[in-house]
Amino acid sequence: QVHLTESGGGSVQAGGSTRLSCAVTTSLNSYRHHCMGWFRQAPGKEREGIASIDHVGNTTYADSVKGRFTLSKDNAKNTLVLQMNSLEPEDTAMYYCAADWVECPPAKRWLSLPNSPYIRWGQGTQVTVSS
Repeated sequence: QVHLTESGGGSVQAGGSTRLSCAVTTSLNSYRHHCMGWFRQAPGKEREGIASIDHVGNTTYADSVKGRFTLSKDNAKNTLVLQMNSLEPEDTAMYYCAADWVECPPAKRWLSLPNSPYIRWGQGTQVTVSS
């Protein structure tokens, strides 16, 4: 059974940085094709995909975070890390770690499918950016 546990986040001033981590209980490397990433959901808005990484380490970002956020994966520690820089009040949201080892379509499409039944979710961690 694969479980995802997020940590990090909290309250940050605009222009500041923070880091989110996602610990995966079981390595997904045994699955030939898998993808992981982060989605976020602001109050009153739909969940949106912001960053993904595939089984060979290719990363894809939503336009809203490109150039500010960096996604990386530590295979030895089974951990996914999202470094968030130049934060804006619009980045305020609940952030969810996500993993898919069943379907995993091309990255841009995967990020547009927050309701996919194949995505396993973490419990979420709040990031609040104040101006």
